[in-house]
Amino acid sequence: MPNPYLPNWEYIPDGEPRVFGNRVYVYGSHDYAGSDQFCDYKLKVWSADVHDLNNWICHGDSFHTRMDRDHASDTPWTDRELYAPDVVEKDGKYYLYAYIVDSKGCVAVSERPEGPFRLVSQYRVPETSEQILKDGIFIDPGVLVDDDGRVYIYCGYLKSYMAEINAENMYEILEDSYKADIIPVDEPFGFFEGCSPRKIGDTYYLIYSPKNGNRLDYATSQSPTGPFQYRGTIIDNGVDYPGGNNHGSICQINGKYYIFYHRTTNNTVMSRRGCVERIEILPDGSIPQVEMTSLGFEASLSPYRPTSADIACVLKGGCYITERNILERAIVNLTKGCIVGFKYFDFGEDYSSKTMEFTAKIRGCGNKGKMRILIDDYHTGKEIGTSEIGPDNEIVHAVVASVTGRHSVYFVFDDEYSGYFGEFFKDRPICELESFVFHK
Repeated sequence: MPNPYLPNWEYIPDGEPRVFGNRVYVYGSHDYAGSDQFCDYKLKVWSADVHDLNNWICHGDSFHTRMDRDHASDTPWTDRELYAPDVVEKDGKYYLYAYIVDSKGCVAVSERPEGPFRLVSQYRVPETSEQILKDGIFIDPGVLVDDDGRVYIYCGYLKSYMAEINAENMYEILEDSYKADIIPVDEPFGFFEGCSPRKIGDTYYLIYSPKNGNRLDYATSQSPTGPFQYRGTIIDNGVDYPGGNNHGSICQINGKYYIFYHRTTNNTVMSRRGCVERIEILPDGSIPQVEMTSLGFEASLSPYRPTSADIACVLKGGCYITERNILERAIVNLTKGCIVGFKYFDFGEDYSSKTMEFTAKIRGCGNKGKMRILIDDYHTGKEIGTSEIGPDNEIVHAVVASVTGRHSVYFVFDDEYSGYFGEFFKDRPICELESFVFHK
């Protein structure tokens, strides 16, 4: 399943991946297209078999702060938005930790990992705690159930915090367990928000969003209470893409490690879709930084199957993905100099052909232009062909050089206007790109 790995109409940012039994579950916030705010008033759960990551199942809504047509509210003390939850298993039960905007957070429980979750309690905090802890807001909580059964919660916005939770009830903060700046705000850590804990072997990882918010960085320790050592960046959304913010975590699925994160769409930071990349954890515990791709859970994509333009992982020059409706998405605002890229396609091993064909579905914008098709790099890569673009909606065709092997593909857009009259067409959209395919 390419990125985004959930259906195109689903917006699940802040993904916390968890493997329970033979399924991987994703718990996250819930955005929607056209929103002017982060997150919704409900949480949803998706899962897939660890042996079949191409087929994700929606388990519906799991928790609510507002009543809707099918559910009552689960939080009588507030109706604010739900942000960045986490779920852990303890003694055969599954506990949901929710951050609710400007409100005291809570813990909910279910006998099933997919929920729905029923309220257990708001966080219970010792009276001797600092006020910021007593407020019980616990922004973007991440929870760790350690091998010895002890439970820790990590959270924060602009400053990080951690505390130990009473493992007997899973909502009471233990006295004298509170610690501030578990991830410092000073460089190189640069903590900003989100704090997702994982334990791999004997090493504790905290994955978080630094001040450069389109990245996910990480730190490690030999103890759940630190001190933590800064280790670097896992992924950076801002490389050749409208960065926005980022939030996610790592997960081992069927013997392989992945980083779950999100990308912005609709020319806004509010509509965020879940994406995933394969990562490697080296013997010294380090995680080499990975690039953002179109792959998702795939090893490579087929250029001979129609590709939806909205899986692009490179967008430069002001173009962006937008959702017209539940069924249609396109890359829009494609002006002179815009670049759209996809990583990676496997073109196979046909060494007999010198040429092949390229077809794309576009929406015209009343202008004329062309789309140069390159492989491997949008500046220095080989140009394999050019497709002419007219002013109307159309299916465009081009004969291009045959390609073998695994490559990234880039489209570079240009108009056909120059001189005095060309100024009247400057910065005007050339077209909107919906999909494309290579064929022989």
